[in-house]
This record gives sequence, structure tokens and C-alpha cells, in this order.
Amino acid sequence: MFDYETLRLIWWVILLFLVSGFAVMDGFDLGIGMLLPFLGKTDDERRVMLNAIGPTWEGNQTWLITLGGISFGAWSLVYATLFSGLYIGMLILLFGLFLRPVGFDYRSKLTNARWRSTWDWALFFGGFVPAVVLSLAAGNLMIGLPFKFDNDFRSHYTGHFLDLFQPFALLTVIVGVSLFCLHGAVFLHLRTEAILAERARRVILWSSLVFLMSFIIAGIWVAIGLDGYRISSAVDTNAVNNLLAKLVIKENGLWMTNYSKYPGLILSPMMAILGTALVLYLSAKRYTGLAFLTSSLVVICTILTAAGSMFPFIMPSIIAPSNSLTLWDASASYYALHLLLFVTVFMMPVVIGYTIWVYRVMRGKVTVEDIENNRNVLY
Repeated sequence: MFDYETLRLIWWVILLFLVSGFAVMDGFDLGIGMLLPFLGKTDDERRVMLNAIGPTWEGNQTWLITLGGISFGAWSLVYATLFSGLYIGMLILLFGLFLRPVGFDYRSKLTNARWRSTWDWALFFGGFVPAVVLSLAAGNLMIGLPFKFDNDFRSHYTGHFLDLFQPFALLTVIVGVSLFCLHGAVFLHLRTEAILAERARRVILWSSLVFLMSFIIAGIWVAIGLDGYRISSAVDTNAVNNLLAKLVIKENGLWMTNYSKYPGLILSPMMAILGTALVLYLSAKRYTGLAFLTSSLVVICTILTAAGSMFPFIMPSIIAPSNSLTLWDASASYYALHLLLFVTVFMMPVVIGYTIWVYRVMRGKVTVEDIENNRNVLY
């Protein structure tokens, strides 16, 4: 049906689709969680915020689970190397995510103010910690991680958890956290009204400015101050490749090479910047639905900007560049990719269709009156 090269490219696109799907669908959940203790001035307002995402947050979180499963099946070397090397970070991510289901379910069980405030802060950390960990991981992937393979293709990670907190990675944390806050505020503006919607609009203003400044600074840093990677040896993109056999150059500014090789890639950062300005305009004009679609586009373009710069690298090695994992040597076998694609072609439309249906059914504003009339039913 497809040759090996085409299958690898398809699965790279699917990987980006799942990463983007998680960032778009769960990104506003994380953003609203981070904004919860600050935007909601009363208990009812905080319950409005929680119930704005209440019917869908669990389904949104499954995008991350699907991403992990697909990585295990289609990119097993990446899965094994990344999860074992960043094990502490993964545990912190999981424990941060654990705070969300218990926070949603237990917060309103008691009317005690201290009880509810404690769970509000738990939900804050349930949004903030995953946003920080995932953004930190993205920044370190662009820098390169300290791993190498022996002759038996066993990975050896030589870094420590604190080594992840490098200046560029910390900048990507600002990019990611501000982007999720922006996306969450746009969704809150769409789903709420009155004073809460007005507060969300003010968050859209400052979070968009922080995102724009940090995103542009990160782009300049990548162009002139960050080492990139390039394969310098011949690679047969349609064959099984020995990941130890290639030659990789690591030099300053190489992450910009693809922009001259594939000029269309420049659309991604341009649309991220222009889209953010458009979100500000649409929110000011109260076109909340269009603002949310545009915000989603900004999230996708931000991811495509990083992925386009790194292509075909998926996981570069800073200590042994020739051991870097790329699209051409980190994928599963031809038959595994073919079988997984067959299943995905049938299942993915079902998942997307169900998601669209759920959001259509659950559309509309959540108000304080809804909370007052359904105190024992809603979160």
C-alpha cells in the first residue's frame, strides 16, 4: 500500500496530530486549572469555571494516553529512551495529573471553605505542573538530551533531573504556560458570561503579550544562540537503518536549515504570531467562537514551528549526536507501522466524531444561576 518512507512520514504526521490534539483539547483545561484560584473570586464563580470544562476534561486527557500508546507502538526507541531518561519528570507529570480527578470529584463534597480552597489549589497544581513539565521537555528536546546507545542498542541516559532546568528550556516553560493560560482564558470567555467573562478577557490580554514576547525571543535564540543538528551522511529513507551508523553535525543555528529547504515552514511561526494578535481582536469584539478556533490554531502552529525546525530529528543526543533518534531510524518495522495504520484509519474518525458530538451537546454558557439551581449535581 505505502512504501516504508511514506509510512514513516505518515506516522510522524500522526504523532504531531496527537501532540497538537492534546495541546488543543487539554490545553485549555490546564489553563483554566491554573487560573482557578485567581479568576474565581467566589465559590460559585470557581464552580462555574470547573463546570465549563467538567463534561469534557476527562475525554481531553485521553489524548495524552493515546499519545503514549502510539509512541510505544510506532516509535518504541523514542518511547523507551525518553521515558527511562526522564523518569523523574514523568512521575512528576503523572502525580500532577492525579490531582485533577480527585480535585474535581472531592472539591464540592463539603461546604467547608478551607476544604474547597485546598482542592482549588490542588487543581491549580494539576494544571500548572503538567504545563511546566511538558514545556520543559519540549525545550530540552530542542537542546538535545544526554543519552547514547551501546553496541547492543541499549540506551544510557547520563543526565540528572536538575540538568533539565537550562535557560532556553525555562524560556520554553514561559512560552508553554502563557500559551495554555491564553487558550484557557479564551475558552472561559466562550463558556461564561458577565464579570467572569470580563476577567477572562483581561487574562487574554496579558497572557497573549507574554506568549508573543517569549515566543519571539525563543525564535531568535534558536536562530542565533542554540545548537541544532543535521544528518551529514547518506540515509536510505526507505530501508531499515542502523541508528549508530549515521553521521550528525551539531552546530549553532542548524535548526533554521529547514526554513530555507522548505520555505513553506515559515508560515507556522508567522501564523502563531498573527493568530495571537487576531485572538486579541476577536475577543475584544466578543467573537468568542472564532477566538477559540484561532487560539487553537496558535497552539497548533507553535508545535509545528518546533517540529518543523527539528525535522527529521525526534530526539537529538547532546553527548553523542550520531546516536540521535530520527524519523528514519527510530520507527517500528514496516509491518508494525502498516498494521497500526490500518487500525488507526478505522478508529481515529470514530474518536474525532465522538469528540465533536460531545462538544456540540455540551455547548452553551455556564452561569452562576446554573450552579445555584444544581448545587448537588454539578462539580
